[in-house]
Amino acid sequence: MSKMKQWLIVASIALLASFGVTAQQVDRTQPYQMMKTVADQTFQRLKAEQTQVHRDPNYLKVIVEEELMPYVNDRYAALKLLGPNLKKAKKEDVKVFVAAFREYLIASYAQVLTQYSDQSIEFSPERAIDPERRVISISVEIIDSPSPNIKLDFKLRKDKKTGHWAAFDMVAEGVSLLSSKQSEWNGKIRQEGLLAVSKDLQELASHPITFKDK
Repeated sequence: MSKMKQWLIVASIALLASFGVTAQQVDRTQPYQMMKTVADQTFQRLKAEQTQVHRDPNYLKVIVEEELMPYVNDRYAALKLLGPNLKKAKKEDVKVFVAAFREYLIASYAQVLTQYSDQSIEFSPERAIDPERRVISISVEIIDSPSPNIKLDFKLRKDKKTGHWAAFDMVAEGVSLLSSKQSEWNGKIRQEGLLAVSKDLQELASHPITFKDK
């Protein structure tokens, strides 16, 4: 993974995680406000808990599980990633894949969080949202001086029943991370089956979180 892509993922985690605020306290019916709230408080937690994180890097998985995942529609992302393969797969195999994908996300997000180093975020102006729209993009710019700023678009989807918004994808440099993973895994799904890919994801998720030289 290139350094730029690593920073892009770090930015996405920082933007979506939260600190000291429960999922119930954040108004998820207001996507712009939700994103700003969790972004502002992410950095506070990461700053406050750096000692514990460096003592036990796997603690980042706990942070991701408790603070990030309530704002991520990992199930929708997993099913969207499967694409045409979803129709051919057994329901029980899909269930295993969705669970494995969630664990993979938690581990992946925890690993890239080891690269956090006090970035800040600027949001694009809030726009009125058509009540009928279920998918929107929110643009942000990551300020990482003296490195060049990083521009990102986060995709969020609204739940019809609750009206809550949740992130499911990020577009960086014109590339959807979800689409890139779909291209990476779909070939193996077709050749070896959904359970084989699920097993790979479970193995990746089990790897310990480590700090590496930047």
